[in-house]
Amino acid sequence: MEPTLVEKKIQPEKSKTRSAKRTIRKVAVLGSGIMGSRIACHFANIGVEVLLMDIVPKELSDAEKAKGLSLENKQVRNRVVNDSFQNAIKSSPAPLYHKSFASRIKLGNFEDNMKDIAAYDWVIEVVVENLKIKKIIYDQVEQFRKPGSLVTSNTSGIPIHLMAEGRSEDFQRHFCGTHFFNPPRYLKLLEIIPTQKTDQPVVDFLMHYGDLYLGKTTVLAKDTPAFIANRVGVYSLMRTLQIVEEMGLTVEEVDKLTGLVVGRPKSGTFRLSDIVGLDTTINVSNNLYEGLPTDESRNGFKLPTIVQKMQERKWLGDKTGQGFYRKIKTPEGQTEILSLDLNTFEYRPQQKARFETLESTKSIENVKDRFAVLLAGRDKAGEFYRRTFLDIFQYVSNRIPEIADELYRIDAAVSAGFAWEVGPFETWDAIGVKKVVQLMEETGKKPAAWVYEMLQCGHESFYKVEGGQKQYYDIPTKSYKAIPGTEEFIILDNLRGSGKKVWGNKGATLFDIGDGVLNLEFHTKMNTLGAEVVEGITKSISLAEKDFAGLVIGNDGANFSAGANLAMIFMYAIEQEYDEIDFMIRQFQNTIMRVRYSAIPVVVAPHGMTLGGGCEMVMHADRVQAAAETYMGLVEVGVGLIPGGGGTKEMTLRVSDRIEAGDVELNALQNTFMNIAQAKVSTSAQEAFDLDILRRGDQITLNRSRLIADAKTAVLDLVEQGYTQPLPRKDIKVQGKTGMALFKTGIYGMLTGRYISEHDAKIANKIAYVMCGGDLSYPQLVSEQYLLDLEREAFLSLTGEKKTLERIQSILQGGKPLRN
Repeated sequence: MEPTLVEKKIQPEKSKTRSAKRTIRKVAVLGSGIMGSRIACHFANIGVEVLLMDIVPKELSDAEKAKGLSLENKQVRNRVVNDSFQNAIKSSPAPLYHKSFASRIKLGNFEDNMKDIAAYDWVIEVVVENLKIKKIIYDQVEQFRKPGSLVTSNTSGIPIHLMAEGRSEDFQRHFCGTHFFNPPRYLKLLEIIPTQKTDQPVVDFLMHYGDLYLGKTTVLAKDTPAFIANRVGVYSLMRTLQIVEEMGLTVEEVDKLTGLVVGRPKSGTFRLSDIVGLDTTINVSNNLYEGLPTDESRNGFKLPTIVQKMQERKWLGDKTGQGFYRKIKTPEGQTEILSLDLNTFEYRPQQKARFETLESTKSIENVKDRFAVLLAGRDKAGEFYRRTFLDIFQYVSNRIPEIADELYRIDAAVSAGFAWEVGPFETWDAIGVKKVVQLMEETGKKPAAWVYEMLQCGHESFYKVEGGQKQYYDIPTKSYKAIPGTEEFIILDNLRGSGKKVWGNKGATLFDIGDGVLNLEFHTKMNTLGAEVVEGITKSISLAEKDFAGLVIGNDGANFSAGANLAMIFMYAIEQEYDEIDFMIRQFQNTIMRVRYSAIPVVVAPHGMTLGGGCEMVMHADRVQAAAETYMGLVEVGVGLIPGGGGTKEMTLRVSDRIEAGDVELNALQNTFMNIAQAKVSTSAQEAFDLDILRRGDQITLNRSRLIADAKTAVLDLVEQGYTQPLPRKDIKVQGKTGMALFKTGIYGMLTGRYISEHDAKIANKIAYVMCGGDLSYPQLVSEQYLLDLEREAFLSLTGEKKTLERIQSILQGGKPLRN
């Protein structure tokens, strides 16, 4: 299995920052609860050795008594940390990029293993939110830590300076708050909260390390209650609940209004609250109300009646079995999800929510372009958006300089911590700063004085882009400045209108990203690979071969690509236009092979969902620069097809190469066959190495914002190494009828055992036929084109199957796979 990019780069001499001499090889995590164990897992993800510790139990459990164990037994003494760690690695979503990374974590307890931190570079405290207990832990840390080692706290509610009181000078200089958000692997925010005594190089190091190595959006926060993200995010949530109560909206209506339409998690307010746990929100909100006596909007943290009732009933969400939603089993044994009626406080069947304002935004793809339309709505949706948006705009403008000196920090923290696609100031910009101020005044609200000063100076936006770099409005200087730390990022949105566009059509745009490198971006719905994208790939390679050094294929969408345009295939299949389908497949195959056999290096930069044709494109790149959170797989079987864009061919080629390296032939073939037949998808880029989708030489980027820049570097590396155009392969070993006999026997056994349907068996036989090279009498060598022709014929034949069309229709209409 390939090491991650971070494991390769974690050499101090390669870092360019002033704090480069500090190297993190070992991290001790104190506290193994939900956050502690998952923080430990994320450090293990990047190749760091971790020591995870927790308390020693005071009493034996019944199971331990039955085994005759004593309190001195090591198994008993580590019970708390063992149980927590096992729960973490079994949890979903998985906290580890790969299960094997669990071996990088050692387990221990505070009494036996605290002395071991003397060998560790960084100690992270993640114990219960109790200052007295934390200080006891710090007494022990102070006793054993080596001078100069970092000590940080993951607290979300206790002032950082209070935890540092009474500690030694060296401790205080190296002490800081490092507030991760749960789950640490997936949520990008890491708030860095120094005290007045924290050394500046320590702060600089943590900001850099969190960004480059942990893949985080690192935000410098002040030591104020709840820091930045929770201060703004919880206020926004509680005000939303208060307004919902005043307007009499339903649970379903609110989740529809606060989900994907405004660029926030699709779960919406109430479903997300059930997932996170209402008790967490209540605790933070109560603490903020008590701790912010001078906040002009303090009442926004008061619990609305609906939340108080939920708290009294202990309906706290998924952890208590019910919250704003409740899952039940019907008399027929079916699962049904009921919604809470906020008036009667009884559960009822879900009701469909519909608003004219939302209907009017269905054709608007860009989230930012929807906001003005949403606020202008004349129905209850429009009223809801005006009340909630204008309220949060006023609140964030008043938080500067209290919680942050720069406005971009608030946007970065809220977006990364609460998974908002667009931060509050960015949203305000999208609607128009002047327009929003006018709306606020009409409703009796006013932003902070600095907003008026900004407008009076002739500046009408909080952000602007110059030379491909995003800049923010700096309040003290009344001018625009580059956002620190983003100089090395290549954000494609920032290149629009900057003269960097080289070519484009409706579905793709080609940018010059500097140093002789082009970048091809898709922007179709879900980045599906239709005719426009295919044209874009061939055009981009042609232009790059003529005038440039190389090409990156990557985008800033939510996902790299959902695969082929199924709707088009379905339409042609229904109309029995098989010549058109054949032409589409042949054209896509030729395009994918063009990626492989171009005269310039092509690096593909996948992220998020990278399925079907998107995965096939990845597999044919000269090199892959994948985001850590990339979910790749050949999933065509799910819609009754086989990988037809070179995927089946390429997997067969890779099996052939492994056989040459000494692997057992039929075993290797069978394992790869099962990956395709079961439509396996990696749960991380790291797992894609196991599926043979990624190969030696491919790299992983932890911070998604750095992906395009890292891919560009990969192109330039290939150029520097003396890239030579490869030749099509004619030496792929296939098994012929020998292999087919094995597969037919296995498939028949699965069918008779009722593990698969007859249609599944038909698809599986098609895959086996291609991978074995068709009706060849004996194992022999074949060419790529030979396998591509077999692949195309198999794909085409399956589009004529009624059950395949039923599967495609199910995906297109409801997004659910059909097993028929």
